[in-house]
Amino acid sequence: MADSVYRVTELVGTSSESWEKAAAAAVETASQTLRDLRIAEVVELDLQIEDGRVRAYRTRLKVSFKYERGGDS
Repeated sequence: MADSVYRVTELVGTSSESWEKAAAAAVETASQTLRDLRIAEVVELDLQIEDGRVRAYRTRLKVSFKYERGGDS
């Protein structure tokens, strides 16, 4: 098996409905431009509050993806 290199980047997804939907939105959006997403780790959950009510759920994720090798290697 060849050695591999992975990048870990942080994303924040938002949803007016739930933390789960916020996480899914972040992953789905990232997958449109990043290939080979591997792992998503939830690192923080928070809420945006306005006038005493929850306005948005925010999920912060660390997402990893594999770097592709150029050429025949």
